[in-house]
Parts: sequence; C-alpha cells; structure tokens
Amino acid sequence: MTTKQGSRGSALADLRQSGAMKVLFPQSLTDELHAIMINTSGGITGGDNFSFRACAGAGSTLGLTTQAAERLYRSQPDEYATLRNRLEVEAGARINWLPQETILFEGCALSRQMHVELAQDASLLLVEPLIFGRAAMGETLHNVNFKDRVSLHRQGKPLFLDAMTLTGDLTQHLATKAVGQETASTGAMALILYVAADAETKLTALRALLPDSAGASLIGNDLLVARCLAPDSFELRKSLVPAIELLSNTAPPRSWMT
Repeated sequence: MTTKQGSRGSALADLRQSGAMKVLFPQSLTDELHAIMINTSGGITGGDNFSFRACAGAGSTLGLTTQAAERLYRSQPDEYATLRNRLEVEAGARINWLPQETILFEGCALSRQMHVELAQDASLLLVEPLIFGRAAMGETLHNVNFKDRVSLHRQGKPLFLDAMTLTGDLTQHLATKAVGQETASTGAMALILYVAADAETKLTALRALLPDSAGASLIGNDLLVARCLAPDSFELRKSLVPAIELLSNTAPPRSWMT
C-alpha cells in the first residue's frame, strides 16, 4: 500500500491485498491516514507465509496498527512460519507502526523480519510488543523457536540493526540473570524506535515514563531506542500507552482501547 499527501491530508494512493492479510481504513479526523491490518486466518502457525509492504509518500503520515493481538500457534516439528514487513518513508513523511501484542504460544516457530527505508528527513515511530504466554491462563513456554530481525536504513545506509533469537525453554531463559528481570518474572517485552528531529528532547520524558525494568538511549542525533520488560501484557501496556502518547503526540490507536 502507498499513501500520498493531498489537499485534505494523507490519502490512499495504491492498495493491493490478497490471502489472509487485509487492511481496513477507519475514518480519521486528523491529517494522518489510519490503517488497521487484519489477519483473517486468526493466527500464525508453521508453514504460513505473510508479507506486508507500506510506503508513506512524500509529506504524508501513515498510522498502522492491528485489529487485535497476533497469535503464534504451535507448529509441526521443523516447520516455520515466516513474516516479512517492509516500510518505506519518503521525504517529509512519517509512519507510526503500532501493532498490538504478538503472543507466543507453546511450540510456536516463526521467522520475522522488519526492514525500514527512510529518506533523509523522514520520521518513524515503531513499537513491537511481545507476550510470552498468557499469564492469566497460567501458560509457560518450554519449547519455542522465534527469530526476529529489525533493520533501519537511511538513504540505503544502515541506521539500526537488531537481531534476537529465542529458542527452547523460554521460561527458564528469561529467568536467567541479566536476561530477564531479577526480582520478577518476565512475561512481556517491547522494542520502541523513534526517529525524528526532536528525538533528543524526548529522552528525559520517556525515561520518566518507563519502569526500572526498561531502558532508553539516544544512539544518534535523531534516533531514540528503548526496550521494556514486564511481568505480563497489562503491566507492559502501562508503560507503552504513555510512551506512545509522548512520541506520537496523540493517543494510541482506538483498537488498542477496545
């Protein structure tokens, strides 16, 4: 999908969709074009192959979220699911990538990649929350395969690269000192990336919103990175919602609140 900047604000310029991945466009009262991604299959399991590409055309603003939390279900042995996301942000444009949580279930196997291409003066807010089993259901993860890679490039040059692999007994791994939280269980995690001219001015305020189990750093003049750990999705959202409000200057997408 591609957006453009028109006389009435950001608008859809092109859309192609097929298979289980669909996009809906709720009414927006701002200049931003809001898009809700929907996986009509109800979850992801071994053998599934999803890809998504969005481009914010020059001067436009695109907000992307999901209808609900994504679920990574049990896969057959030696069978992976793949998910490939690509965002392109042109001159003076902005993308707010704000999907709801991805929930890992026992036996899941997924290889996920996010690749972002930024123009010199483009802006980005990216939030990726992960839930390691549903705490309210007493779920623990002893056999998972999750590979995640995030790469940001500006005008073709690497700006931020992050790779994470979680395999085997995740509950035990997250209880290890210097991996999870030392004083509480780790059942949720989120990555926050903020690329904008005012990134430096947001650092102190963002740190004030985050718990002791989170950290935020300015790793470039306009690149702010934070990672949060929490015991469950409820506690994680208590940090993410105000962080999104700070970095986007608006409330999280409405689907987050339902």
